[in-house]
Amino acid sequence: KIASGKTLPELGLTQDKIPEPMGFAMQCRVTTEDPSHDFRPDTGTIDVFRMPAGMGIRLDDGPGFPGAKITPHYDSLLVKITAKAYKREDAARKLIRALKEFRVRGVTTNKSFLLNVLKNDNFLTGTVTTSFIAENPHLLEPLQERDRAQKLLHYIGEVIINGTPKSLGAVGPPPSPVDPYIPTIETQPREGRS
Repeated sequence: KIASGKTLPELGLTQDKIPEPMGFAMQCRVTTEDPSHDFRPDTGTIDVFRMPAGMGIRLDDGPGFPGAKITPHYDSLLVKITAKAYKREDAARKLIRALKEFRVRGVTTNKSFLLNVLKNDNFLTGTVTTSFIAENPHLLEPLQERDRAQKLLHYIGEVIINGTPKSLGAVGPPPSPVDPYIPTIETQPREGRS
């Protein structure tokens, strides 16, 4: 109707009829950019990709999946994660939880930068300026993720295929496969119980 020439007041859309805002929404753009190298896009193959979920979380996903080839020829966006809550701090907490659940292996992401920003007191109170990042260079420091599950799976696969590594003290031929003897245990009912 506006395109046909109607004005906002003619449509009943006046400032006094706009309801008070309720709640907050925050969005994080998870990209394949490296904050510690001036947000330079990273390239490679995604080995692990696990998205978060939960109440108050919305995901707008991009080209992320295990096996995806990330090239420098497209947008570096993997996913947009949006959280909503009644309080700004609660929306930030939901985003922090979602980002901690989010797993990407094979390419560098800006996840650590986003987590550092969301934990910053000035950001949480909304008292930041355009020089916020320059005044807080620690926001660019990467978080150390241990990647325990992927390392364990790699180790188990290595042992299954190639046997126990010599570096762990294994010498000689691999042990012969033997089915273990499983004893049978007869239980007797206790007195007073049926």
